[in-house]
Amino acid sequence: MKQVISMREALADPRLLGGAIPGRSWLPWRSVMIAALGEALTDEEREAFHAVTGREQEPLERAEELWGVVGRRGGKTRSAATLGAYLSTCCDFTDVLAPGERGVLPILAASTAQAGRAFMHVRSVLEHSPALSEMIDGEPTADTIRLTAPVDIVVRPANFRTIRGITAVGAICDEVAFWMIEGTVNPDAEILNALRPALATTEGLLAVISSPYAKRGEVYGAVRQHYGPKGDPRILVAKGPSKAFNSTLPQRVIDRAFERDAAAAASEYGGEFRDDIAGFVTREVVEACIPPGLKVRPPISGLDYVAFVDPSGGLNDAMTLAIAHREGDLSILDLAIERKPPMSPEAVVEDFCGVLKAYGISKVTGDRYGGEFVREPFRKQGVTYELAEKVRSELYRDLLPALNSGQAELLDLPVLINQLVSLERRVARSGRESIDHPPNGHDDLANAVAGAISMVRAHQGFTVMVHLPARIRDRYRPRGEGAAA
Repeated sequence: MKQVISMREALADPRLLGGAIPGRSWLPWRSVMIAALGEALTDEEREAFHAVTGREQEPLERAEELWGVVGRRGGKTRSAATLGAYLSTCCDFTDVLAPGERGVLPILAASTAQAGRAFMHVRSVLEHSPALSEMIDGEPTADTIRLTAPVDIVVRPANFRTIRGITAVGAICDEVAFWMIEGTVNPDAEILNALRPALATTEGLLAVISSPYAKRGEVYGAVRQHYGPKGDPRILVAKGPSKAFNSTLPQRVIDRAFERDAAAAASEYGGEFRDDIAGFVTREVVEACIPPGLKVRPPISGLDYVAFVDPSGGLNDAMTLAIAHREGDLSILDLAIERKPPMSPEAVVEDFCGVLKAYGISKVTGDRYGGEFVREPFRKQGVTYELAEKVRSELYRDLLPALNSGQAELLDLPVLINQLVSLERRVARSGRESIDHPPNGHDDLANAVAGAISMVRAHQGFTVMVHLPARIRDRYRPRGEGAAA
C-alpha cells in the first residue's frame, strides 16, 4: 500500500475529506486515524489520542488493525466510512494487484441491512467530496461502488465464506460484538481470521468498530490485550464513552438512559462491557453430552416419549419440535426438528404431528404463543397441545444441571450446539435472572430441547408401544450432515 496523499492532508483538504469529519468534536477520531496511518500527531492531537487509547505516543508506523470500541452515537460509522473512503481513493495498490485485478474494500456487518448503512456513509463521504466524487465509476448499486481506481467498495454479510478469495485493500467490520451466525463455533473469530489473509498482500487496514457488549468474543479480547501502553503498536485500540468521541451528544440523552437502565446505558453510552451478562454453558460441557455423528434416534417399542414444541407464526422465527425419553438417570434426546421461516405453520404442524404419532405421542407441550392459533391445528390432527408450566428461563435452568452432570444425552446437531453455547444469563436491576439468546441470535431449537429434557426429568408416565411407519422411518433415519433438523 502506497499513500499517495497522507491522511492528515486528506482530512485537511476541502476537496478531499475535509468535509467528512470536520470541527473540534471530531478531533479524537481524526487523531486516531492519523496515528493509525503511521503519521505524527500535534500536541493537541496527541492529548486527544492518549485520552481514548491510553497510549502516550502515537506508533509512527501504519497499524495493521484499528479497533474502535465506543458507545452509541459516538461517530464510529462515519469515521470508519471516512477511513474506508481514504483507503479506496488516496492509496495506491496497483503494485500488489495482478494485471486486470480489482481490489475490494468489504463492509461487513451482522446483516446486509446493517452493512448497507455503513456503505451509505462511505458513499456519502465520496459524493460530497469534489475530487473523490469524480472517481466514482458509473452509478453505484445498492451494494457496490466501483471506482476509476482498481477498487470496488462492497457490502458483505458477516460470513467467513463470502470473503475468501478476495484481495482486500482494507475492511470495515461493523458492530462485531453483536455478530452471531448459527452453525459456527466462534463467529466473530472465524470471520476475522478469514479476512486477515485477504489483507496480507496489500497491507490494508482492518477497521473494527463496535459498541461494547458482554465480556467475551473478539472485541473484548482486543481491548484486554491491546488497549493501553502495553498493546501491540500495530494493533491500535480506541475505547471510551460516546461523549469522549462526540462532545455534541446531549448529556440529557445519556442521563435518561442511565435512569431507565444503568447497566444497559453503561454499555450503550458509557463504553463499558456489561457485568450483568454472562455465558450460560460452555461448548465443552455441551459436546461431552453428544455422541459424535448421531443425528436422530428412531422410535423404539416400549419407550415412553415426551415432546415439546416452540411454535412460530412462520415469518420471523423457526418452529421447532423436540422428542425425548428417560433411561434410568439419563434424559435422552431422540429427535430435534427445525422448520425455518418463511413457512406455513399449519403445514409444519401437520408434519410435526406425523412425527409425534410415529413416536406414539398424542400430546405435545409448548408455550402460550398464539393461543388457539397454535392449539387448534394440533387438535385437528388428533394431538393435544398443553401449555407449559415453566417459562423459557426456567426450562434452561432445568437443563443446566443435566448438562453439567452428564445426565443428558443430546444429538450432534450444529445449530442446537451453537444455540446452547450462545445463550446468555442476564441479571435485571431487580436482581431477577433470565436466560435468553443474544441480540440478533436465535434459540428456537434450544428452547424445544430444553422443554423436552425438563419434561423427561419430571415425567413419570406410562409405557407406550410404538410401531414406526416406513415413510417416517425412511424420512428421519440418520443421513450424516443432511439428517433431519
